[in-house]
Amino acid sequence: MATRTDAPTRREQILKEAARLFAERGFHGVGVDEIGAAVGISGPGLYRHFAGKDAMLAELLVGISGQLLTGAKRRLAEADGGGAEVVLDSLIEGHIDFALDDRPLITLHDRELDRLRDTDRKMVRQLQRQYVELWVGVVREVYPGLDEPAARSAVHSVFGLLNSTPHLGRAGSLPGRGATAELLHRMARGAFAAAEL
Repeated sequence: MATRTDAPTRREQILKEAARLFAERGFHGVGVDEIGAAVGISGPGLYRHFAGKDAMLAELLVGISGQLLTGAKRRLAEADGGGAEVVLDSLIEGHIDFALDDRPLITLHDRELDRLRDTDRKMVRQLQRQYVELWVGVVREVYPGLDEPAARSAVHSVFGLLNSTPHLGRAGSLPGRGATAELLHRMARGAFAAAEL
């Protein structure tokens, strides 16, 4: 989901490898030594960047929830008069980018959210609610036949569709990224249109 072109920081490298390893083997199946080895530092060297694995998990899950919300707000602002259709397409594109580029974070969220401290889990849920409500407002503009509960249900359904990418097979086994993104986009718009019927 990141749009930066400069090299990732050591902290970002650690988080990326931690997400990959946690998604592959589970939070408790990975030690700090393995995460350190994946980025070329000693396990104890990780403690210069993070208090521990719990802190990495919290930063990953709170971080991606915040990034999704910030990105959605930015897309809404950038549409600037382009209309609700343009905004919805942009929101869908942004979530597809996340779903294709950050597949380990989806797996991690599904499996490990309950391992977060209560305060971090509440923060994730709060950010997610705001993200959903932003979508609901746009969806209701594009599909005025949807009342609020139906729009919210449709948004959650589309998220389920888009967030299914970790279950589609290994990244190399999918059709090209562009073809996959286009298919997901059409399916998302189809789901919203079907909800209005």
